[in-house]
Amino acid sequence: MKTGLTRQDIYDAAKKISNWGRWGDEDQIGTLNNVTSADIVGAAGLVRKGKVFSLGLSLKEPIQSGLFGGRWNPIHTMLATGTDAAAGTQDEPLPYLRYADDAINMPCQASTQWDALCHVFLDDKMYNGYDARLVDVKGAKKLGIEHVRDKMVGRGVLLDVARFKGVPSLDDGYAVTCADLDGCAEAQGVKIRKGDFVILRTGHQERCLSAGDWTGYAGGPAPGFAFETCFWLKNKDIAAICSDTWGCEVRPNETSEANQPWHWVVIPSIGISMGEIFYLKELAEDCAADRVYEFFFTAPPLHLPGGAGSPINPQAIK
Repeated sequence: MKTGLTRQDIYDAAKKISNWGRWGDEDQIGTLNNVTSADIVGAAGLVRKGKVFSLGLSLKEPIQSGLFGGRWNPIHTMLATGTDAAAGTQDEPLPYLRYADDAINMPCQASTQWDALCHVFLDDKMYNGYDARLVDVKGAKKLGIEHVRDKMVGRGVLLDVARFKGVPSLDDGYAVTCADLDGCAEAQGVKIRKGDFVILRTGHQERCLSAGDWTGYAGGPAPGFAFETCFWLKNKDIAAICSDTWGCEVRPNETSEANQPWHWVVIPSIGISMGEIFYLKELAEDCAADRVYEFFFTAPPLHLPGGAGSPINPQAIK
């Protein structure tokens, strides 16, 4: 989709809202620097009902279709089973142990996940000016996912834009604007603060779950953030941005001159952590019922040195 956004516009935005050097030349966590110890203590005080919501999509959902990056769906393999045990095949050599064991094979971005700050480049640079060549076949020497393994905790805020707009799901190609985000927050009676983990609900994932059809979800048309919201993210100074869609930003993109133009700015320029494919149905229903859209949020990635992303099972606790 061509709407007048050019590649030069992308470069101009990246330069204008860059966080390079803001937290020092050696910084590797970007906007997660916005979360203070006091913020975490305050977020813990949001736990009032003791109700926990898992925001991780089932790894059995076949969301990947090969539209992007050659990613495949998680492959779960049983290595040892109860049928093995009952058949006596585990009884030798003595002394034996009867057990079940399994393995999983998956891309780090196959389901609910964090993008590491090394995941997207702006030409040949990463966040904070690091050279893209620092990511090689052995992993990322800078900005790997391991650097945020103890940082993904704080105040979470759900912006249920689909419900705000009065629809089960935003249409594919709907670009969520700054006005949508601010209008939704105001309607919900919640303020976005520095250091927040902001989660957008478009309803796209629930639409696919309801239909039992994931065609196009991973890389096809989708609702999502308009390019202009990169300025909103910078101005709000949040810690991380998340969504229930495959790639957070609107697809088709707002330009034919770049693939995922919002990503070009948000990750390598602002240095914001991005969470994708979040499962939000039960959390959104509870927030709509009690009108409380803030909660304690935690979503640690795997300790994978050099990783460009990590599977997660985020938790929202109210």
